[in-house]
Amino acid sequence: MFLYNTVPGYDMGLSIIILTVIIRLILWPLNSKSIKNQKLLAELQPKIDEIRKQFKNDKETQAKALMNVYKENKINPLAGFLPIVIQIPIIIALYRVFLNSSNIDASFLYSFIQMPTTVHVIFLGLVDLTKKSLVLAILSGVLQYFQTKMILSGSKGISQGTSNFGRIMSQQMLYFGPIISIVIFGSLPAALPLYWIVVTLMTLIQQYFVQKNQRGNVYDRRENNKN
Repeated sequence: MFLYNTVPGYDMGLSIIILTVIIRLILWPLNSKSIKNQKLLAELQPKIDEIRKQFKNDKETQAKALMNVYKENKINPLAGFLPIVIQIPIIIALYRVFLNSSNIDASFLYSFIQMPTTVHVIFLGLVDLTKKSLVLAILSGVLQYFQTKMILSGSKGISQGTSNFGRIMSQQMLYFGPIISIVIFGSLPAALPLYWIVVTLMTLIQQYFVQKNQRGNVYDRRENNKN
């Protein structure tokens, strides 16, 4: 409501976009670490597949060997889940707000935030944020596809030496994730896919800079080794 009262034109969609950008900037360091982890895991996929194949009948030894690989490469396999978990309360809050947007309870607002007399929920005069939007749901899925593809592309673990199982799992990540997003967001108020679209766009930008920085570090190490 604070952003809604501040944004020119009183556009709830723009308020959501600004809120999302603020949240993503706060989570930027955490997401950078998560992106690096995902990229390293993709690079190590052949080694992970080899360990799973070698110790397929000894789960305890397999787990220890995998943990040693993660430890040697300073990888936390669960780090990628934390940014998602943090966003779950935000998504639930947005869902509750727009589920009851016709009757927003002012008692939930802080005392220093003024409750507007009218809440306009039509984003840019085109999309009702309280209703389902197949267009926004599809756009969220398409952007998620490109986000996953950026993580997988250029990884030796995906292109070289990866087992058939690893390649199948990569393809499932690439296609099933976006499809599931379209199905879920297609059944929710348009405010939620709008939020996820901005999240994914900022993640794509962050991935670009993180991976560019990683490539630069690899190049510098190679140059130093030559010298």
